[in-house]
Amino acid sequence: MMPIPFFDHVWIDEQSVTPKYIQLTSSVLKAIQAGHLKKNDMLPSINELSYVLEISRDTAEKGYKHLKKLGVLGSVPGKGYYVLNADFKQKLHVVLFFNKLSAHKKIIYDAFIGAIGDGVSVDFYIYNNDFKLFKKLLLNPKHEYTHYVIIPHFVEGGDNAAEIINSIPKEKLVLLDKNINGIEGKFAAVYENFSDDIYNALEQAREQLSKYHTIKLIFPDKSYYPKAIIKGFYRFCQQYAFSHLLVSDILDEPIKAGEVYINVMEEDLVKLLDRIVSLKLEIGKDVGVISYNETSLKKFIMNGITTVSTDFKRMGIAAAHLILDNSTRHEEVPFYLKLRSSI
Repeated sequence: MMPIPFFDHVWIDEQSVTPKYIQLTSSVLKAIQAGHLKKNDMLPSINELSYVLEISRDTAEKGYKHLKKLGVLGSVPGKGYYVLNADFKQKLHVVLFFNKLSAHKKIIYDAFIGAIGDGVSVDFYIYNNDFKLFKKLLLNPKHEYTHYVIIPHFVEGGDNAAEIINSIPKEKLVLLDKNINGIEGKFAAVYENFSDDIYNALEQAREQLSKYHTIKLIFPDKSYYPKAIIKGFYRFCQQYAFSHLLVSDILDEPIKAGEVYINVMEEDLVKLLDRIVSLKLEIGKDVGVISYNETSLKKFIMNGITTVSTDFKRMGIAAAHLILDNSTRHEEVPFYLKLRSSI
């Protein structure tokens, strides 16, 4: 059996959604850098690691193999793994705070991980748009981080977000997706311009929209989406004399020919399409549909749903480059309109 002190320094955080083999890798590297593990020290067997940390054998083995690939561990058949290189220096330890899990957040995460490189430790937390949980996770860190990458979207309580985020040294901060007011000092940001983005996208679609008399934005009362979207929507409709309405619940809203609907929440798109079909209205002729955030399925649903969407892959890559370049640059991510038959 490995001496108990090993497991005082190598452990798994069940609250983190970082893959457990990555957590294992990062934890062993930190133990080596801190001097708790030294060159030629033997590590626990796969079975012992699996038992004590309550992870699968596959996860334990994957973590060790990843460390071996990095040149940190060596192995001897029949004896196990040992510390081959105690001089390995992991310069960056990044934590990601994402507001939710979704297909689009996965694109950001995958792009970030791909761009940041193997020699960087990354912890990953989801706070489910809950400000209280976000505050708890941020103010009670498990580790000392070199960078904090934060997507600051909250259903409630977000008015105090700047105060909490200001507790982070600004050279360590990267705001992602949304730039919020009240953050002091020089910090990095990769963000959407929500008001201008929706305005410009609708302006590009003005010819197609001209066959409809009313545009309705489906924006639930309890939504984490920025209110700046509403501002840009109103600005477009007022400038080009479209009747317009903000809809909080699509299930309660009358749907008539000559209207265009814009949904921001994915679940509202399903409800909207179901109601349109049940009313025997033709999408793209009687009723128009524009959906936030591009997905591969929207190319095929109802012969193609028009979308407005940011470049999520670029967002993740840009965040990684800001960290690697030690930059406090602010970068606005492009926003695209994809016209399809739904309008």
